[in-house]
Amino acid sequence: MERATKKKKATGENINARLALVMKSGKAVLGHKSTLKSLRLGKAKIVLISSNCPPLRRSEIEYYAMLAKTAVHPYAGNNITLGTACGKMFRTSVVTVIDVGDSDILRSADGQ
Repeated sequence: MERATKKKKATGENINARLALVMKSGKAVLGHKSTLKSLRLGKAKIVLISSNCPPLRRSEIEYYAMLAKTAVHPYAGNNITLGTACGKMFRTSVVTVIDVGDSDILRSADGQ
């Protein structure tokens, strides 16, 4: 049981570090409206959704992502920790990666 907790925590820290690298070297958009716009334009590479995102909003984003053939991954933390992981001082329930930059977040998200 203890081993699974450490693995989950290491994965969470891993995705946070990769997300910070994306924010520094790549391009990402924060928020629901910007995410829908980037999905419609086909620019999104991966979408991270916080655990406490409202169900209707989550299903709408997942639907657009399915049409755009974009990966959607749930973020383990809530919207406060997702905003903090992005280096922002505000909450965000959705982060969309447009350009990965130096990070390998696409591979790490598939490995989860």
